[in-house]
Amino acid sequence: MNLKKSFLEHCEKNQFDINKHQLDIIRNLKDYYSQNFKQNFLSKIFTKDNLKPGFYLVGDVGVGKTMILNFFFNGLKEKKLRLHFNEFMINFHDFSFQNKDYLKENIIDFFVKDLKKQAQIIYFDEFQVTNIVDAMILGKLFQKIFEENIKVIFSSNIKIDELYKDGLQRDQFLPFIEILKDYSYEKVLNIEDDYRISKNLKLERFLSSTDKSNNFISNKFFREITKNKKKISKVLEVKGRKVILEDYYEGIVKLSFDELCNRNLGSEDYIKIADSCSFIFIENLINFDENSLNQQQRFITLIDIIYEKKIPLMITSRIDLSTIKSSNSLENSFKRTISRLYELTSIKFN
Repeated sequence: MNLKKSFLEHCEKNQFDINKHQLDIIRNLKDYYSQNFKQNFLSKIFTKDNLKPGFYLVGDVGVGKTMILNFFFNGLKEKKLRLHFNEFMINFHDFSFQNKDYLKENIIDFFVKDLKKQAQIIYFDEFQVTNIVDAMILGKLFQKIFEENIKVIFSSNIKIDELYKDGLQRDQFLPFIEILKDYSYEKVLNIEDDYRISKNLKLERFLSSTDKSNNFISNKFFREITKNKKKISKVLEVKGRKVILEDYYEGIVKLSFDELCNRNLGSEDYIKIADSCSFIFIENLINFDENSLNQQQRFITLIDIIYEKKIPLMITSRIDLSTIKSSNSLENSFKRTISRLYELTSIKFN
């Protein structure tokens, strides 16, 4: 594949800025693809020990990591899967639970064999680990994935050595870091600008004041997009729990920040909500600090899932998007959230 030529055409068609750093990553991806998919028999014998099935692209928020890897991944003809990492781990835990009575100690082996039937390559966008249960499993799980020669590409704003930094029982996570380093090419995309913010997107659906005019705008917009749609109280079943969406209009839902993030909901609940919605209206987003750490972590997870599924948002808040604060420990992760909110409140909604 002439990856560079195709990428330049892709950027021109979509009016994306192009820079040397991105072209360097394209060259790295071309080499990665050639080594893993296009080798002949003899070259495989001589380079087997040097082959790495993982490609880990790290860079700050909004520098184009996802755009580049989406372009690369979409052009692949091989069997492939693109998954949110939370979704992937939920699939693993579900598989483990459903097969626990007869697979027992070999659960990881069977899960990876099943995974290999589905894909030759897997793509995790904005990879990060926040769950101690997942952290303890990942070493053995990814060791088996790589041993089975399943290719994995990652984007992340966290370097491999800094994953799960300051996390609970991090010593149990260190074997995974070593596996990831051994089996992956780690590349850094260095660009100063956040393209999502520097594109001067109009934040038409992020209303940062509770004055009467903004209340009027938000209410008018919601009435327009739900016109002639039937309102129901939609009940979602999540592993025996019920999540109720009271203001639900055939895929359009209005929820308060408290409903979403001030109660014990997690990634499984947010995935279920996202899968049921084409537009989400979030009211009364708060400013974060050390006292709202749990709520902020839930909000980060929620926005990651919504972004993955490209669901447009409308948000009301007392605070302007550019001045929303963060708790100290989540500051880096929250940069990604803010960047994504610029896009999600600006993308076209039909």
